[in-house]
Amino acid sequence: MHSIKKILSLIIFVVFFSIPINSVNSQEKNYYQDIVNDWNKIFPDRNRNAAGPKFFKYIIDKDISYEDFIEYNKLYCAVSGSLISPNAVPEYVYLTENNTGKKICGEYYRCCIPCSCDLMKYSKTTKMKHKFKGIEKEFYVFTIENPCGKTDFPERVNKKYFCNGNDLDTKQVSVVDGKLVIGLLHKAKTCTQYNVNAIDRHQVTGRYCTLRNNTPLDQLQSGMGDIFIKLAR
Repeated sequence: MHSIKKILSLIIFVVFFSIPINSVNSQEKNYYQDIVNDWNKIFPDRNRNAAGPKFFKYIIDKDISYEDFIEYNKLYCAVSGSLISPNAVPEYVYLTENNTGKKICGEYYRCCIPCSCDLMKYSKTTKMKHKFKGIEKEFYVFTIENPCGKTDFPERVNKKYFCNGNDLDTKQVSVVDGKLVIGLLHKAKTCTQYNVNAIDRHQVTGRYCTLRNNTPLDQLQSGMGDIFIKLAR
């Protein structure tokens, strides 16, 4: 009996210490509360309109693991800048890759349905590399063109968050190949035709987005209205 207890204790010891430390730490962290606590640091004037780029920069500048990076990036909407509740269900979307023109599919955590439409129509995706704790990773990010020189820059977006004159302010936002990074495309991969067809037939990314994308800007009422579109088009 005593030997059986010793064997069981040994098994428990081996199993417990075989679990990656980063995985344990990631599960214990309250990512959402971290962001809430730092809200005024991220947005000094509390204006988060279309400020996905500020969230992304805040997260990628942290000294964190890749697993933590993924979890933090599930908690804000790249289009609106809204916080997203933990355990939200993502939308499956596709975007055009900047350098290749290929369709890249992946998961997008959004605050509301219209944001999926605006993202797919007005944003593109590109690969980005970053060194996290102990490892360098490559991943796909959402990008838009540099909006800083726009004469119709949206009044309800804080231009100082993104821009230094007509240039992107790399102290405040992340930039890849001259483009503004607004968020992370989760579980990204090259689309198959089946993936594209499924997204095009979906009640949101297909039917609803077709309706929204054909609505004149001055008639858009839902989601961010025309704020993100003016920033990104």
